[in-house]
Amino acid sequence: VGAYYGKSLSKLESKGRICSVPFDSSLNVLTAWDLGIDDSTAIWFVQLHRTEVRVIDYMEGSGEGLEHYIKELGNKPYVYSGHLFPHDIMVRDLITSKSRLEIVKSLGLKNVRVAAKLAVADGIQAARNLLDRCWFDKDNCNQGRLGEQRGIESLKNYQKKWDSKNKIYLSTPKHDWASHGADAFRTLAVGLSDDLADDADEKKSRLPRACDSAFTVV
Repeated sequence: VGAYYGKSLSKLESKGRICSVPFDSSLNVLTAWDLGIDDSTAIWFVQLHRTEVRVIDYMEGSGEGLEHYIKELGNKPYVYSGHLFPHDIMVRDLITSKSRLEIVKSLGLKNVRVAAKLAVADGIQAARNLLDRCWFDKDNCNQGRLGEQRGIESLKNYQKKWDSKNKIYLSTPKHDWASHGADAFRTLAVGLSDDLADDADEKKSRLPRACDSAFTVV
């Protein structure tokens, strides 16, 4: 109750789309970030194939600088097509006068893209739309800090604020542990909204029902 993506995740589970989604070495990987300073930093790893959005991996941590996460990206066996960041990566630090966009580029990150600044409600709707196309790896997408279950669980538990006085849910999200993974997924959805625009003639195809047939790597 009050969860933004609860119904969408239940629908994916009922269709068997939270399953084993192996990395396909013939496809590049796109990352989507939520940047934390005192909070956690969260990163989703996605491969795109036709109308399918294959969410193959997730990483989350706290108390580390950008250097740590970029190094961890390099330790994975992926070839990256790009990296999606929220709009606040453009904000400049008052002490160094540098933005985090400049910092990640100076650390060697290529093909950095900044998602448009949308109202939170619009971003949440974009995430709902994207979930309809997603397949999640049930193991890699639940990794987080110290092995905690964070990725998919963050989407399940991302919810509206509860007004205990009036006994109603408010229209704004609750900020807690689930916010980081959910915000990173919202970055993905907003950044891909134009790329994945519906085109009935060129892009519409019937998704396989079984995970094994959908993700056989040859």
